[in-house]
Amino acid sequence: MANPQTQKTDEQIPQLRLQFAQNRMDSATILGLIIALSVIGVALYMGGNLGAFVNLPSILIVVGGTCAITLTSFSMGDIAALPKIIGRAIFRRDQDVKQLMKQLLEIASIAKKHGVLSLQKIENSVRRDRFLHRAVQFVSDGYTAPDIQRILTREIDSIRQRHKQSVDIIYRAAEVAPAMGLIGTLVGLVQMLAQLDDPSIIGPSMAVALLTTLYGAFLGTVILSPLAAKLDRNSAREELEKTLIMLSALSMAKHENPRRLEMQMNSEVSPTDEIRFFENLSKK
Repeated sequence: MANPQTQKTDEQIPQLRLQFAQNRMDSATILGLIIALSVIGVALYMGGNLGAFVNLPSILIVVGGTCAITLTSFSMGDIAALPKIIGRAIFRRDQDVKQLMKQLLEIASIAKKHGVLSLQKIENSVRRDRFLHRAVQFVSDGYTAPDIQRILTREIDSIRQRHKQSVDIIYRAAEVAPAMGLIGTLVGLVQMLAQLDDPSIIGPSMAVALLTTLYGAFLGTVILSPLAAKLDRNSAREELEKTLIMLSALSMAKHENPRRLEMQMNSEVSPTDEIRFFENLSKK
């Protein structure tokens, strides 16, 4: 006898209108950096001579030293991915968690009403989201819930590890930059103390000593640390989205009531992101 959950594929499947995550420029990142640079630039301008804050040896020590130490801490392959890493901080995945949860509940409702084999008819609709497409495919192909959980959990762990490695690179550079500023300060002081008998050397040496500290603090605090924090946040957001997808796949594989899935997903998100999908549906 056919499983009642899989035999009703000849019924009309509702048309889904899905909205997928899109990569969009994170205006908060750009605006924050612009404001920080503007505030510091205006303060320097009001202080008088802007040229006094430009020193090539100091820049060389801080920027070159930070890049060299970060390179030493990681492999060439890790560093080669740095442009893509920075891009993920500037261009974020624009995915409305509430909308994602509603779409997952719509898919789960189709699976509950028409059987999991009906999901084969919506696979093309979800193809743009690779993780969601794989999850739906596993359910429609008859994978057991433990198998789906094992496969998707391994994939989520792999994504988390890649993101962590990216964040670690930026955090490492943020730690190194102030230290390189301190090294430049010591170099400038040594140069100054070694030639106290020549007054013409004291000024440039002090400039190197002080400006390297400024450059190191600026690079680490104003640029690198915020980028690392933004990458960390974006990674956590993406991991949450994939966890919600996995929960929906497990629920469908177990033939659970979608109302239970709604409760499970609400327990994973913040109170502001909770939804009342079936409650609102019954009011219509």
